[in-house]
Amino acid sequence: MVDRVPAGRVASYGDIAVLAGTGPRQVGRIMAGYGHLTCWWRVVRADGTSAVADRAAAYWDEEGIPYRDGRVSMRTCRWSNYPGRMTELTVRAWGTPGFAAPLEPVTVTRRELREDDVRIRIEFAGICHSDIHTMRGDWGERAYPLVPGHEIVGIVEAVGPAVTTFREGERVGVGCFVNSCGECDACLAGEISYCDEGPTPTYGGFDGEELTQGGYSQAIVVRESFVVSVPEGLDPAATAPLLCAGITTYSPLRRWGAGPGKRVGVIGMGGLGHVGVKIAAAMGAEVTVFSHSTAKRDDALSFGATRHVSTADGLPEDLRRHFDIILNTVSVDLDTAAYLGLLRFDGALVQLGLPGEPLQAPARMFTQQRRSLSGSLVGGIRETQEMLDFCATHDITAEIELIGAEHINEAYDRTIASDVRYRFVIDATTF
Repeated sequence: MVDRVPAGRVASYGDIAVLAGTGPRQVGRIMAGYGHLTCWWRVVRADGTSAVADRAAAYWDEEGIPYRDGRVSMRTCRWSNYPGRMTELTVRAWGTPGFAAPLEPVTVTRRELREDDVRIRIEFAGICHSDIHTMRGDWGERAYPLVPGHEIVGIVEAVGPAVTTFREGERVGVGCFVNSCGECDACLAGEISYCDEGPTPTYGGFDGEELTQGGYSQAIVVRESFVVSVPEGLDPAATAPLLCAGITTYSPLRRWGAGPGKRVGVIGMGGLGHVGVKIAAAMGAEVTVFSHSTAKRDDALSFGATRHVSTADGLPEDLRRHFDIILNTVSVDLDTAAYLGLLRFDGALVQLGLPGEPLQAPARMFTQQRRSLSGSLVGGIRETQEMLDFCATHDITAEIELIGAEHINEAYDRTIASDVRYRFVIDATTF
């Protein structure tokens, strides 16, 4: 079995694919998925080179696990099994060492620059609610240790020889994804979020030979085509959340035609919602905010909303058949049918949050007024750049609280308790 894998180099997912009798992308998906994952081993020989097949085969033989169906608990996969190359960059980071464990200081290795790579010294990393779900095990087990963060702003430190878009010293950003198949209809249309093969997330995914580690770190290496330019004039710390919250709200607003003469509703005024209000108002739409209390009413109006509705009092009758677009930014269970009733002819309710229960509404709510219920993830790289340029033109950034890395776990607790206005951003100099 050892002879089937090239020796004298760091083992890749391709090597594991040979061993397991499957494709490398499938190996990566198994590893980056939920629950029990296929374990891969990058072990260093005495001469400093690395191998995989001998260690993995021996382990699977010992456990009596068939290679083609080799599945073991990720708790057996320790950080010491990922030594990396001496030419890789070792950086400080904050991540979780295991399932649902608090975040703590760790070190990660960043790959040697490929021809089309950009190495970025991270300045700021935003905390997204999805980071919390992932780190605290709400979405199942991952490979550990895991470093989160997909709202990244930093300075270009180095570029590969084929890079033409960015130069050293420029301020750039990285969002939710760092790779995709590049060949499916969605990718060819610039909509990498909907890649048929599944886009590679900035952390906890599979990128060629590596499990991706995110932005809670000193530096990151990303392909040029997944990096965006941060326009001058935007506060870099307050821009970081735009790489997720900004594009997540901008994309559906743009797709469903928010603008002058259009009425937009935004459900929720948290990290997503407050940015959505600013963007929709800047597009020229009339904006109404739906929130469970009046605590953020003044903020909503200052961000550009023309009306704030406390849903504790129910939905006002005068808003029936009122809206062209409603963005649902919350992840709690709501009366979907009631909000559909607020849509005008050809109106759309766009789901951004991920509630635990299925959405339910009678068919007549759609057939009446030709309403639609849709969803949106994030936008592509081209649209993300467009969003940043739009925000620079209209002086839009997120409302943030800047913290040091030592306060990340506390920030997670406060985010869950809705005790932040409106996003936490980590100063990367504290990693």
